[in-house]
Amino acid sequence: MAASRRFYVEGLGWPVHREVPDEVVFIQANHGLILSLWDAGQMRAEASVDAPAAVPCITLSHNVGSAEQVNQVIAQAEAAGASVVAPPKTQPWGGYTAYFADPDGFRWEIAFNPTWTVDDGGQVTV
Repeated sequence: MAASRRFYVEGLGWPVHREVPDEVVFIQANHGLILSLWDAGQMRAEASVDAPAAVPCITLSHNVGSAEQVNQVIAQAEAAGASVVAPPKTQPWGGYTAYFADPDGFRWEIAFNPTWTVDDGGQVTV
């Protein structure tokens, strides 16, 4: 949990909404969206997950307004301690994406899709 907190709060600059030291950190990620960082064992117990700690096969996507912004976010994430697992590149479908893994191995896609818009408030329109 400490490594994830350093990555998201200190490295990426995301604001802490509420924190109970050594138990949980709530980060306001977007309108109505909270990222909760907490002990993986407690999380598995609460969510009735019997499997050992493994990274689930999901991608969290951060959509931005340009290819240059993809490059900027990837550079910021890498400087904060992320592992770039797929460097920025133009995709066959016309977008421009890159992927990083956070300290727990969760994959984040940083994406620019030229057919989508992202307004100043972060709202994505498909």
